[in-house]
Amino acid sequence: MTIPASNAIVEACAAAGLNGRGAEPIRLAENQIWRLPETGIVVRLSPPDRQNAAAREVCVAQWLADNGIRAVVPLDIDQPVECADRVATFWVEVPPHEHGTITDIALALRELHALAPPTFDIEALDPFVRVPERLAAAALSAGDRRWLLDLHADLAGRWAAGLPPGLSHRAIHGDAWPGNIVRVIGEGRLLMDFERFSFGPPEWDLISTAVRTRTTGAVNEADYAKFCDQYGYDVTVWVGYELLARARELRMATYAAQHAASDPRWKDQAQHRVDCLRGRCGPRPWKWTGIM
Repeated sequence: MTIPASNAIVEACAAAGLNGRGAEPIRLAENQIWRLPETGIVVRLSPPDRQNAAAREVCVAQWLADNGIRAVVPLDIDQPVECADRVATFWVEVPPHEHGTITDIALALRELHALAPPTFDIEALDPFVRVPERLAAAALSAGDRRWLLDLHADLAGRWAAGLPPGLSHRAIHGDAWPGNIVRVIGEGRLLMDFERFSFGPPEWDLISTAVRTRTTGAVNEADYAKFCDQYGYDVTVWVGYELLARARELRMATYAAQHAASDPRWKDQAQHRVDCLRGRCGPRPWKWTGIM
């Protein structure tokens, strides 16, 4: 039986020598973020199968700081902590901040991709991690689910066959959107959320902004041109763009469909994303809106 998250916070904090009573939820999704009042500490609760990913996040944050890149700071304790059917990590709370700008993202990625990879294992990029599990849990018709499974199989097969020549593989963020590359008010940019940090093609990080332009319409073409100029490369002209862009779209659609199964607020957006992928909504950009 799964222990309620509020109880899990108390148990995990106790195991780390902290008081978790009165913890306040910041974001409740696949990974839950909680604030411990008046402590300056944030706790990230992950499902029990994320032990390796949680340990990697802590190491990555420390490695980035050692290389002069500002990132969220892990608490100086023995972590992650496994407790109450969760994996918990503990972080110094980020000061007031907002989503990063196009410039923040381009310059942060250029800086990150210039680093030699760390000496510890960050694992190879898997663009399809948890996609099958998301589809299994999704609120979809049998026909839509089957179509997405077939799309996943096709894209995964093409990925396994190898990408076309491109940029040299490096350490990459893995989920480089404005909520993870933020601007601290009055201070500058900061990187956070390293669950998908891995070794792979830098194009995967660049795809996020390209898809937000060409697929969802969240970024206009003028800003995208600025992004390319500041990073120094336009991933949409790369012959492998279509494969990785479709993989990112699949991730975004299955993420919404999974959460729509437990929260009806996202049902229409989840179905819209599937309809777009299935060719029911005309050409891109499709004007997807965010969930969560």
